[in-house]
Amino acid sequence: MPLKTIEEECTYLNALNPRQREAVLHFGNPLLILAGAGSGKTRVITTKIAYLVDYKGFTPESIMAVAFTNKAADEMRERVRALYPRTEGASIKTFHSFGAWLLRRHAHLLGLPEYFTIYDEEDSRSLLKSIFEEKIPLPELKDLYRKISRAKDYCLWPHDDLSAFDLVSPRAGLDFSDIYRLYNEKLRRTGNVDFGDLIMLSVKLLKDFPQVRQRIKQRFRVILVDEYQDSNVAQFMLLKELYGSNYLCVVGDEDQSIYGFRGAEVRNILSFSNAFPHTTIIRLEENYRSTQNILEVAASVVDHNVNRLGKTLWTKNPAGAPVVSARLEDQTHEAQFCVDLLKDGNYRDTAILYRMNFQSRVFETMFQRLGIPYRVVGTLKFYEREEVKDALAYMALLANPKNEIAFCRVVNKPRRGIGAKSLKKILENRDKAGSDLLNSCKLSLPSLSAGAASGVRGFLAIMESLKAELSRAPLSGLVNALILETGLYEYYREREGMAGSGKMENLEELINAASEYPVGLEGLCFFLESIGLNSSDENPYRRTNQVNLITVHNTKGLEFDRVIITGLEDGIFPHYTKTVSGLPLQGDDLEEERRLFYVGVTRARESLYLTSCRKRTVFGSLKKSEPSQFLKEIPKEHLCIYGASSEEDEFPLGCAVYHDDYGTGIITRKWYEEDRKAVIVRFDSGKSARFILRYSSLERTSREP
Repeated sequence: MPLKTIEEECTYLNALNPRQREAVLHFGNPLLILAGAGSGKTRVITTKIAYLVDYKGFTPESIMAVAFTNKAADEMRERVRALYPRTEGASIKTFHSFGAWLLRRHAHLLGLPEYFTIYDEEDSRSLLKSIFEEKIPLPELKDLYRKISRAKDYCLWPHDDLSAFDLVSPRAGLDFSDIYRLYNEKLRRTGNVDFGDLIMLSVKLLKDFPQVRQRIKQRFRVILVDEYQDSNVAQFMLLKELYGSNYLCVVGDEDQSIYGFRGAEVRNILSFSNAFPHTTIIRLEENYRSTQNILEVAASVVDHNVNRLGKTLWTKNPAGAPVVSARLEDQTHEAQFCVDLLKDGNYRDTAILYRMNFQSRVFETMFQRLGIPYRVVGTLKFYEREEVKDALAYMALLANPKNEIAFCRVVNKPRRGIGAKSLKKILENRDKAGSDLLNSCKLSLPSLSAGAASGVRGFLAIMESLKAELSRAPLSGLVNALILETGLYEYYREREGMAGSGKMENLEELINAASEYPVGLEGLCFFLESIGLNSSDENPYRRTNQVNLITVHNTKGLEFDRVIITGLEDGIFPHYTKTVSGLPLQGDDLEEERRLFYVGVTRARESLYLTSCRKRTVFGSLKKSEPSQFLKEIPKEHLCIYGASSEEDEFPLGCAVYHDDYGTGIITRKWYEEDRKAVIVRFDSGKSARFILRYSSLERTSREP
């Protein structure tokens, strides 16, 4: 009887194209899969997991796959199980959830409590505020939090070289390293970690404890990483610690690295072959999503980037409708242009993309007036709403009585007569109470006023009751009791009556969310951890019969039949945030903006529209606008021009000019100063000069730039 071929044994391989199949079957040395937009990377990575278990004999428990969002991890898990059910048990997590899993199992080695709380951004800013009180103003505290987060993204400790971060806060008399150190010390003293710690402390654990590192390497014989272009330096260092004799495969696309502002480091993927010697690179270039016309527009812009490994997307799809570039008068006409497109009623599969959040206002105003249904994707965060944060703070304090931020949030909410002076006395006694703030409340009772003491006793009674409830009731029952006994239900019911803002429904939804977790302290901590690691409310993958308004950054992983990218003007997209007003971006900043444009374009399946305005109101000021340089990088034959001015630009970039005093030269830059068009000319003599065109005596000496 003849032996079965691999295709007969693993029938799911038949759905792959040759390059995808090559990537799935690869094994041995490290593998970098360069997966272009719409090239089926999720199919490849899920099929690879099934193949490793089904054909190569790996146990599911020996495989770890890392995604960058919980939604992506959930999707990967579901697709792997559907493909090959025996993969149950494979560890499919985000980097942060893996870090939390690792730290909880070895918390004692780093002096952490097993049931530590994960602080989100608001908690971390509150912690900074509690350290410095009025010494540092709120805007500066926000900037400090961002700097601390970036330092942790680079795996830098307070004692490391932090010269890349400016000295700050002369009012506090401290530089950044001092502030960072004090923040970390208080975070540890209260038994908590922040998001950056989940990765940085995991790196420290594996570096400082070789026996743990060896055990983890033996546990995970296969490591797969999705969206590797989004990794930061700390995550790269974690991957280096995890890699050894095990098999490593990463999937990514350097052309879709768009999160530099969050700490993502595109050089991780660009230099992967250097970091992991003998790497094999496989390119997935067949696109299953877009038409050829759309792909040509995307490629024509991103090809201008220097820092890329390169790939050429192609498709068997038809050429499709031509890509339309619309030059409109202002943002009102831009919104009307979109309204005209929407007259076909295709709301569900239309996305209007913009670079900056403020651009959505005109669309929202016009759509509301005309009764066009729409949703703004990526703006609502369920777990960041006030009433939900209040309930979660009670739970966090129940899990960890040292949690000062949670304690300060709820000890007098709803009001119990515990004012600022009483709170200060309680906090002053925390050292005597071993940092347990509930014990500190008890120690402080004799020094409090009668009203405050009564409020504190009531608060302590509530916490004792909830502690007893925790040990006997399902977690959903605990949350229900908490909302009632703390007074949050009555407090928000009264506010609901006045505002009608859905706060009660949100508290009820929190009860539903808790029903999936087990009884007891461990279940509570798992619930809090899952919230900390996955707090997005709006599900961008959910389709409704509404127009999708969405920033280009938030489109990652999405696709639509029709995409309209708006605001394609220099200064808006590319967005000039790091330069003198009106002057172009350069270098890495410009390349990331190009990648962002590429991501937006490749969200489109069937039709793509690119809009720009001649003038736009930005922050209350009406300004003339130049078309985005990205539009100029697209060959004219790839675009169908709508609304172009019949009057040619007399002095386009690159055209030759003559000046009586300087001679001949080339226009190298253009921008507006108020209502006046300005240019820089580089002359044949080597000198450069700036001119306001209205007042200059420049003469054009050629028709073509």
